[in-house]
Amino acid sequence: MFPALQQDKRKDLFSLRHVTLSPISHGDGLAASFVEAARGAGALALAFFRPGAATSAGISHKPGGSPVTEADHLVDRFLKQHLETLVPQAGWLSEETKDTAARLSNDIVLVVDPIDGTRAFMKGHGAWAIAIALVEHGRPLIGVVHAPALGETYVAVSGAGARLNDKPIEVSKIAALGAGARVAAPEFLAERLREAGLQFALQPKFPSLALRFANVASGALDAGFASENARDWDIAAADLILHEAGGRLAGLDGRAIVYNRRDTRHGLLTAAPAQIHAEVNAAARLVDGRAAVEKNS
Repeated sequence: MFPALQQDKRKDLFSLRHVTLSPISHGDGLAASFVEAARGAGALALAFFRPGAATSAGISHKPGGSPVTEADHLVDRFLKQHLETLVPQAGWLSEETKDTAARLSNDIVLVVDPIDGTRAFMKGHGAWAIAIALVEHGRPLIGVVHAPALGETYVAVSGAGARLNDKPIEVSKIAALGAGARVAAPEFLAERLREAGLQFALQPKFPSLALRFANVASGALDAGFASENARDWDIAAADLILHEAGGRLAGLDGRAIVYNRRDTRHGLLTAAPAQIHAEVNAAARLVDGRAAVEKNS
């Protein structure tokens, strides 16, 4: 079914790193297997999740102070085992696995956030998700954002649309931002956007960045913003879901994001339906420019 996944075992490692995957659809076994892996990982995480209460998982802290739970590590190991079996030639990039330069020589990479929204997970807030993307030549081919505590599974396949719980989704039809536009953004950034003259209705915070952008894809939000330092694993899956639903995710340059670079960090990001993305991005550029002036004054 997938000729690129059935390479001659006699081919050398270099050849395996530079294959091209066949066109994929929602009906293909590969996409379905990604969803199955995400749901299996979700079941593991749910065993440690306590709605409205602190997690039962052990908690430690990474260099820099951000928390990580034993559930994060368990899900990471589970996904690595299952996804690498599905796409053995792919490189690996995950928030909870030590990064190496090996992935940079690989055209196909699995990009994973075992639990996006760890702090929410720890506190018993349901807005956390497992995010999985299969990236080829810097852009995602398959994206899955699975929020087990919410009962939501977003899936996108490049060129084949996006779905939420097996039903097609699309971005909102909003023609311009205004007082009624539903926007999710960090509070400090929302304040700056309003100072710049942008009007909108700020929505409750989404602890998971992947879920924030997936909600733009479903039309539940009209736009979403992310402050600096999001990583590939936070956004790659949601990027494809948004794109396939008729939206755009971009940095301030307005260009499509390229994944699997040496530096996985990103600057300020904007997500919106395609018809208003230029307006949303222009507002973000204005805010960023004013912040730079203030910093240097």
